[in-house]
Amino acid sequence: MKNISKVAVLGGAGRTGQFLVNQLLHQGFSVKALVRNPDNFTVQNPQLEIIKGDAIYEESISLLLNNCQAVLSTIGQRPGEPMVASQATKNVLHAMKEYGIDRYLILAGLNIDTPFDKKSPKTMMATDWMKTNFPEIQNDRQKTYDILEASAVKWTQVRVPLIEFTDRNSEISVNLEDCLGDKISAFNISSFMIKEMVEENFIRQSPFISEV
Repeated sequence: MKNISKVAVLGGAGRTGQFLVNQLLHQGFSVKALVRNPDNFTVQNPQLEIIKGDAIYEESISLLLNNCQAVLSTIGQRPGEPMVASQATKNVLHAMKEYGIDRYLILAGLNIDTPFDKKSPKTMMATDWMKTNFPEIQNDRQKTYDILEASAVKWTQVRVPLIEFTDRNSEISVNLEDCLGDKISAFNISSFMIKEMVEENFIRQSPFISEV
């Protein structure tokens, strides 16, 4: 495992992403964050570098990943805009190869399916609801998983239920087959992603995390 000191973040201006950026900085990492509208980004820190750009463009991702050792993404779909998840991941994987980066973590919903799942009826209901109501987003996210599976990098896809945007720090469950809880705080998501980035307990896996 390479020593990680500088982390590239996609989605850092989003509600979960700001928790992630703040926790990375608090834990002593340097951060490069890709932001479409830097004037609206309120986090300030001497260890934070803002890259203005858009994840759907390969040149933006290339600028972001330069001199980083890992990539974390909490990127979400923007209403009324082109699908972002799969294209961003293609761009990330290309830049990772260019710069010799091998660690990539991405946040996803519990609705993404993998061959290893044993989803409960409750989790399946949530999955089916997403497939019915947001089929294009669902398909793009599922395509993102397929792209990760076909890659050679050390990726981890973190799947979560309802996100509550709080600093609540509580015990969480981690399960590779089913989501055992109904909610999780943005703080707990960020903590888990950073820990997993370093410890590499779930390489090329898609753990569900939720609060106990």
